[in-house]
Amino acid sequence: MRKITLLLLLVASFYSCGEYQKVLKNDDVKAKYDMATKLYDEGIEQDKKSKVKKSLRLIEQILPQYRGKPQGEKISYIHANSYYFMEAYFDSGYQFERFTKSYPKSDKVEEAYFKSAKSYYHVSPRFSKDQQETYKAIDKFQDYITRFPDGENIGNANELSSALREKLEKKSYEISKQYHHTEDYKSAIASFDNFIEANPGSIYREKAYFYKMDSAYLLAINSYKYLVKERLLTAKEYHESYKKYFPEGELAEEANIILLDINERLENYNS
Repeated sequence: MRKITLLLLLVASFYSCGEYQKVLKNDDVKAKYDMATKLYDEGIEQDKKSKVKKSLRLIEQILPQYRGKPQGEKISYIHANSYYFMEAYFDSGYQFERFTKSYPKSDKVEEAYFKSAKSYYHVSPRFSKDQQETYKAIDKFQDYITRFPDGENIGNANELSSALREKLEKKSYEISKQYHHTEDYKSAIASFDNFIEANPGSIYREKAYFYKMDSAYLLAINSYKYLVKERLLTAKEYHESYKKYFPEGELAEEANIILLDINERLENYNS
């Protein structure tokens, strides 16, 4: 019985492949549409990318013929969602974007806005790379949030958008920190200033205040003698700012050690 069952499955598989190739190669648009939607539904239900991929090949052959027709909305959605299902996110982001513009009154439009944004989220690179897709994803999530404030994906949209913003904050912070690391202290101070102003709620805010102070301190002690006192006083002001916002911060002890050295050096100047 097992051999018979296996044989029947093989025959069915060969027949199915033969039918697919036949429909793929002929010019019958209706046959392509029927097989494409059938394969898509089966692929989604069975979680089989191979079937969705076959469906997509057929859809791409017939999509232009259905634009402006009643079936156009359905097949355009399937087209975009097939890319999304197969994790081809550059394509799905673009296709869902086209879908929202072509069918703004569709009952799938909210999902399309969200999946377009999430597609760009998926292709957003690590923080050290160019962040063009990250900015685009944030814009798309904001568009979704504005259009659908009570949408079913609103929580997820806010969460993912926040994660992307944190990535941009990290990139900005690391640029500032790189100035500090390479001993370009003037640029570090200016860069940390800009970061603090632009990111009032950032998780890197304490570090930005600390390294701004530390940059000023290191700039001072490595300056010409006639500049040291003035720059030490500036570093001390930056310590006061750090202490104001983070009196018990994780870097507070290290900041206090620097302050002790600043005060000791200033006392030597005054004695």
